[in-house]
Amino acid sequence: MKIFTPSFLILGFFVLGGMIFKLTSPLNCGPILPNDNIFVLTGDARRVPFAMQQTKQYPSARIHIIGVGGHTFDTHGKRVAMETKSKSTYQNALAIRKIVEQKHLSRIVIITTEEHMKRATHLIHHEIPNTELISCSAPLIGMPPAARLQRWTVEYVKYIVTLFGIKEG
Repeated sequence: MKIFTPSFLILGFFVLGGMIFKLTSPLNCGPILPNDNIFVLTGDARRVPFAMQQTKQYPSARIHIIGVGGHTFDTHGKRVAMETKSKSTYQNALAIRKIVEQKHLSRIVIITTEEHMKRATHLIHHEIPNTELISCSAPLIGMPPAARLQRWTVEYVKYIVTLFGIKEG
């Protein structure tokens, strides 16, 4: 009986890669400067409230909520710009690129959930390679472990697909 069959090896590499993906994902918030432009990617109900909490101490920071669609958000009286057309992470990256180019920004802060950060920053960096990206991960608080594992697995698979050049789908 062979222990190291090709299927077993592929599964092993997939699991090992998933562990590395999880362990190397930014889980904290990088330094936010008072005049930063902060881009919040929608798609999870935790992101916008987390962003509003993070930016309380930076009243002059400019906040851009990307991928709003038909949603409304409590922005606690802060002035925010809302991009409404993008419907995917890649479309978010294109929308961010447009804003960065229009405003000639050299540094931006990205807020999204922890499991989504690696793929989001990969796609954004591909669109604006000369812009400094600061990651600020919203934690998946209050989510059952099985749901968290499922979210991490889905994002890991999407990240692998993205590394192969497939940006949408």
